[in-house]
Amino acid sequence: MKQETVVVIVGAGPAGIATSASLNLLSIPNIVLEREDCYASLWQKKAYDRLKLHLAKNFCELPHMPFPLSTPTFVPKNMFVKYLKNYVYHFNVDPLYQRSVESAWYDKSAQKWVVTAKNSVSGLVEEYVSEFLVVATGENSEGFIPNVYGLDTFSGLVIHSIEYENGKKFRDKDVLVVGAGNSGMEIAYDLCNWGAQTSVVVRSPTHVLTKELVQLGMYLLKYIPCTFVDKVVLMLSKLLYGDLGRYGIQRPLKGPFLLKKETGRSPVIDVGTISKIRTGDIEVMPAISDIQGDRIKFTNDQERQFDAIVFATGFKSTVRKWLKDDGGLFNEKGMPKYKSPNHWKGENGLYCVGFASAGLFGISNDAKSIAKDISRIVDDGN
Repeated sequence: MKQETVVVIVGAGPAGIATSASLNLLSIPNIVLEREDCYASLWQKKAYDRLKLHLAKNFCELPHMPFPLSTPTFVPKNMFVKYLKNYVYHFNVDPLYQRSVESAWYDKSAQKWVVTAKNSVSGLVEEYVSEFLVVATGENSEGFIPNVYGLDTFSGLVIHSIEYENGKKFRDKDVLVVGAGNSGMEIAYDLCNWGAQTSVVVRSPTHVLTKELVQLGMYLLKYIPCTFVDKVVLMLSKLLYGDLGRYGIQRPLKGPFLLKKETGRSPVIDVGTISKIRTGDIEVMPAISDIQGDRIKFTNDQERQFDAIVFATGFKSTVRKWLKDDGGLFNEKGMPKYKSPNHWKGENGLYCVGFASAGLFGISNDAKSIAKDISRIVDDGN
């Protein structure tokens, strides 16, 4: 099967459906290819139960559709999934599901993108040809578990955070969470509430803020420079939490918003984990040095026995597995070569959305920019 269109979008997560919606509003034909059997599969199938959006709802809206007024400031997972359902219906976004893209390359003679995708239902390989290609698989395409010496000898359960739903099955178990980002800290809190003996590995310095402090900081960034915002937010954080260094959590040298801007690393938004750490209900551990069976040794020479490890160690891009012509857009890790705001456009009609390390707010901006740029090119060609 061969099908031609103006734009092919790879990925039907929030980034893909936001781009398709923005193009539909401009009456630009597009096809969305999705490897799973639903849109936003990470949210619908692979997000833990207690997850809420970590930023206020006005920073998490997709283009052209605000949240209903009745929606709480910090949106629970189920409400966000419902919002996405309404969004897809309202903008007539209709992805082709169970299409796993195998390759995409630019045909210079035809000046078109050629995308091949395997239909996992029929088993057939389908071909899609377009003037523009939008990579919307994002930064969270595949769970990443680092190489840890001896991990293959661990006799307990090993999962990535993408597989974690809740802590029910871990009651009375000794569980180690590796990774102290937002997911790791929230999963540790959830495990503790379910009755697991919980430890969390904090390998590098990290900022800890409340959601209200983040909300305040993002409001202030509209009016005053980042360095001053960081000073205000850090002062309030220190008043609230005191010195977390004695619990094994060091603060980075750079402020939280500057660090986010320069590296994409977000501060940890505390959901109650810090109080559990202070009371000793959750223990902070340094990096793992090696694993032998069910025993894990840490870089402080402490050795402990665990029943399970949850790796909340982030995700990686899979773009390099199938994109044969990077259009000068992606580096060897499958991430944009250039920092925001110059990250979303490559050569020969190649674009990316959801790679700015700026969450749903960044996705919304990228989707609108891409749709506007494609519309301009199409209009100029007519």
